[in-house]
Amino acid sequence: QVQLVESGGGLVQAGDSLRLSCAASGRTFSSYAMGWFRQAPGQEREFVAAINWRLGTTYYADSVKDRFTISRDNARNTVYLQMSSLKPEDTAVYYCAAQEGITPYSSRYSYTTSGKYDYWGQGTQVTVSS
Repeated sequence: QVQLVESGGGLVQAGDSLRLSCAASGRTFSSYAMGWFRQAPGQEREFVAAINWRLGTTYYADSVKDRFTISRDNARNTVYLQMSSLKPEDTAVYYCAAQEGITPYSSRYSYTTSGKYDYWGQGTQVTVSS
Protein backbone atom coordinates (compact mmCIF):
# COMPACT_ATOMS: atom_id res chain seq x y z
CA GLN A 1 0.00 0.00 0.00
CA VAL A 2 1.33 3.41 -0.95
CA GLN A 3 1.95 5.81 1.91
CA LEU A 4 2.89 9.44 1.56
CA VAL A 5 3.99 11.41 4.60
CA GLU A 6 4.60 15.15 4.31
CA SER A 7 6.73 17.19 6.67
CA GLY A 8 8.45 20.54 6.84
CA GLY A 9 5.55 22.94 7.06
CA GLY A 10 5.48 25.83 9.49
CA LEU A 11 5.07 29.54 10.09
CA VAL A 12 7.46 31.83 8.23
CA GLN A 13 7.66 35.46 7.21
CA ALA A 14 7.25 36.82 3.71
CA GLY A 15 10.46 36.43 1.76
CA ASP A 16 11.60 33.39 3.74
CA SER A 17 12.30 29.92 2.41
CA LEU A 18 10.96 26.54 3.44
CA ARG A 19 11.48 22.97 2.26
CA LEU A 20 8.71 20.42 2.31
CA SER A 21 9.42 16.69 2.21
CA CYS A 22 7.24 13.80 1.11
CA ALA A 23 8.42 10.36 2.19
CA ALA A 24 6.94 7.72 -0.10
CA SER A 25 6.71 4.01 0.67
CA GLY A 26 4.94 0.87 -0.44
CA ARG A 27 5.91 0.76 -4.11
CA THR A 28 8.68 1.29 -6.58
CA PHE A 29 7.93 4.75 -7.88
CA SER A 30 9.83 4.73 -11.15
CA SER A 31 6.60 4.80 -13.20
CA TYR A 32 4.95 7.41 -11.03
CA ALA A 33 4.36 11.12 -11.18
CA MET A 34 4.67 12.91 -7.87
CA GLY A 35 2.86 16.15 -7.32
CA TRP A 36 2.42 18.91 -4.79
CA PHE A 37 -0.96 20.57 -4.45
CA ARG A 38 -2.21 23.14 -1.99
CA GLN A 39 -5.51 24.24 -0.57
CA ALA A 40 -6.19 27.53 1.17
CA PRO A 41 -9.28 28.03 3.38
CA GLY A 42 -12.39 28.42 1.28
CA GLN A 43 -10.58 27.66 -1.94
CA GLU A 44 -10.25 24.64 -4.19
CA ARG A 45 -7.18 22.48 -4.18
CA GLU A 46 -4.72 23.76 -6.76
CA PHE A 47 -1.70 22.37 -8.54
CA VAL A 48 1.71 23.59 -7.42
CA ALA A 49 4.40 21.37 -8.96
CA ALA A 50 4.97 17.86 -10.25
CA ILE A 51 7.83 15.60 -11.28
CA ASN A 52 8.20 12.45 -13.33
CA TRP A 53 10.03 10.20 -10.91
CA ARG A 54 12.09 8.33 -13.49
CA LEU A 55 12.77 11.08 -16.00
CA GLY A 56 12.96 14.00 -13.61
CA THR A 57 10.75 16.14 -15.86
CA THR A 58 9.15 18.95 -13.86
CA TYR A 59 6.02 21.07 -14.13
CA TYR A 60 5.04 24.19 -12.22
CA ALA A 61 2.08 26.45 -11.73
CA ASP A 62 2.71 29.93 -13.07
CA SER A 63 2.22 31.38 -9.59
CA VAL A 64 5.22 29.51 -8.19
CA LYS A 65 7.49 29.16 -11.18
CA ASP A 66 10.97 30.62 -10.49
CA ARG A 67 10.29 30.52 -6.74
CA PHE A 68 9.61 26.82 -6.04
CA THR A 69 11.65 23.78 -7.05
CA ILE A 70 10.48 20.17 -6.97
CA SER A 71 13.04 17.38 -6.79
CA ARG A 72 13.33 13.75 -5.76
CA ASP A 73 15.88 11.61 -3.97
CA ASN A 74 15.74 8.06 -5.31
CA ALA A 75 17.80 6.61 -2.48
CA ARG A 76 15.49 8.07 0.16
CA ASN A 77 12.24 7.65 -1.83
CA THR A 78 11.52 11.26 -0.98
CA VAL A 79 10.17 14.17 -2.98
CA TYR A 80 10.98 17.73 -1.97
CA LEU A 81 9.43 21.09 -2.59
CA GLN A 82 11.91 23.89 -2.02
CA MET A 83 10.01 27.13 -1.61
CA SER A 84 11.70 30.52 -1.67
CA SER A 85 10.55 34.14 -1.71
CA LEU A 86 7.41 33.03 0.06
CA LYS A 87 4.37 35.29 -0.07
CA PRO A 88 1.30 35.48 2.18
CA GLU A 89 -0.75 34.10 -0.71
CA ASP A 90 1.30 30.88 -0.50
CA THR A 91 -0.41 30.14 2.81
CA ALA A 92 -2.22 26.82 2.50
CA VAL A 93 -2.19 23.17 3.43
CA TYR A 94 0.25 21.48 1.07
CA TYR A 95 -0.42 17.93 -0.07
CA CYS A 96 1.85 15.40 -1.69
CA ALA A 97 0.28 13.07 -4.25
CA ALA A 98 1.31 10.09 -6.37
CA GLN A 99 0.00 9.03 -9.76
CA GLU A 100 0.77 5.58 -11.09
CA GLY A 101 1.12 4.62 -14.73
CA ILE A 102 2.78 7.82 -15.93
CA THR A 103 4.64 7.49 -19.22
CA PRO A 104 7.13 9.63 -21.18
CA TYR A 105 4.16 10.60 -23.38
CA SER A 106 1.86 11.74 -20.60
CA SER A 107 0.63 15.28 -21.10
CA ARG A 108 1.00 18.25 -18.79
CA TYR A 109 -2.70 17.81 -18.03
CA SER A 110 -1.94 14.47 -16.38
CA TYR A 111 0.57 16.06 -14.06
CA THR A 112 -1.44 19.14 -13.14
CA THR A 113 -4.89 17.63 -12.56
CA SER A 114 -5.64 16.48 -9.01
CA GLY A 115 -8.20 13.92 -10.18
CA LYS A 116 -5.47 12.02 -11.99
CA TYR A 117 -3.61 11.25 -8.76
CA ASP A 118 -4.18 7.98 -6.95
CA TYR A 119 -2.65 8.51 -3.53
CA TRP A 120 -2.50 11.49 -1.19
CA GLY A 121 -0.69 12.43 1.97
CA GLN A 122 -2.30 14.00 5.00
CA GLY A 123 -1.03 17.49 4.26
CA THR A 124 1.25 19.97 6.01
CA GLN A 125 0.36 23.55 6.90
CA VAL A 126 2.41 26.42 5.52
CA THR A 127 1.63 29.87 6.87
CA VAL A 128 3.38 32.96 5.53
CA SER A 129 2.98 36.15 7.52
CA SER A 130 3.34 39.59 5.99
